Amino acid sequence: MSAYLPIALMFAVVVGFSAVSLGLARRLAPRRPTPEKVEPYECGIVPLQEPAARFPVKFYLVAMLYVIFDIEIVFLFAWAASFEGLGWYGMAAVGLFTLLLIETLVYVWRRGALDWNLPRRRRYQMDAAAAEAPAPGEAA
Repeated sequence: MSAYLPIALMFAVVVGFSAVSLGLARRLAPRRPTPEKVEPYECGIVPLQEPAARFPVKFYLVAMLYVIFDIEIVFLFAWAASFEGLGWYGMAAVGLFTLLLIETLVYVWRRGALDWNLPRRRRYQMDAAAAEAPAPGEAA
């Protein structure tokens, strides 16, 4: 137990310092919202009008998939760095991990997460359903 005491102490110091820093920043920071501060600002350009449409959820799905596969590739790089000392058990673990990675990619692909274009028939069905739906505020 005494071997873990320095780690526990360091963890307590880090948590304490973080809590004190965040608390002081929240308490002492000036809060003067102005129109310029609350206005969205992106890529160095101040927007002149509201965006035409919201971003499709597809963008967020691709971003999450990128993060997931990026982290898995980091694991593969670490295994590649210690390739000689892995032995058969390590190689089997790398092989299983790679198979699971490929299986996940195939699953995501088959579910259509990587397909950006709806089939023509499906697009027509969606447009027809939207045309038949009553406008907001109208009685059905």
